[in-house]
Amino acid sequence: MELIDAQKFVGLPAFSDCPPIVNFVIPCYNEQAVLPETATRLSKLLAALKLDAVIDTQSSVYLVDDGSKDATWPMIADLAARHADFCGIKLSRNRGHQNALLCGLMSVGGDAVISLDADLQDDLGIIPEMVQRFRQGSEVVYAVRRRRDKDTAFKRFSAEGYYKLLHAMGVQIVFNHADYRLLGRRALEALRDYRETHLFLRGLIPLLGYTAAMVEYDRSERFAGE
Repeated sequence: MELIDAQKFVGLPAFSDCPPIVNFVIPCYNEQAVLPETATRLSKLLAALKLDAVIDTQSSVYLVDDGSKDATWPMIADLAARHADFCGIKLSRNRGHQNALLCGLMSVGGDAVISLDADLQDDLGIIPEMVQRFRQGSEVVYAVRRRRDKDTAFKRFSAEGYYKLLHAMGVQIVFNHADYRLLGRRALEALRDYRETHLFLRGLIPLLGYTAAMVEYDRSERFAGE
């Protein structure tokens, strides 16, 4: 699957003279099998986005090691030492995906932050559109799965049932959205005011109240690992 194609950006409305600083936050737990390919694709993506002035040249990727037991952290440290676009954040122990994600969101600067997983299942090709929606005034941009044809029948049934159950209980949640999203600086600072112990960011983000947009995408198979 081709992820980087400068021609995809041609039809997008032009940004202002000052593209935003957009940093990327990626929680990592035992990702040694997939991390080299993830880093390669993200490096190409950032180069293309910066070249086309979609994002500012100061934009970077932050890899958050959530107490991995394999070689994930040494690989992150090596990436950060060799490439200016990559930075590493190491948690003292495994704190769980949501806490690792929140740590990254609360630790980085920039005009906006895009969070995604390290497994390469999220379509990086929609990022220009996500940034475009942000520049048009959406403080939150949700990446939403268009369909679940890659899931097993049980996974599809249980996942969709989960969203429907939460909605029926009054939880404000975006259907078929996980943690692939863009948050502007105002939304990030509003999120900082929450002091939740048991984090469920998918439920917290809609409560922020800022203008939101959705961008649909198709989810791929995991590149490697579990």
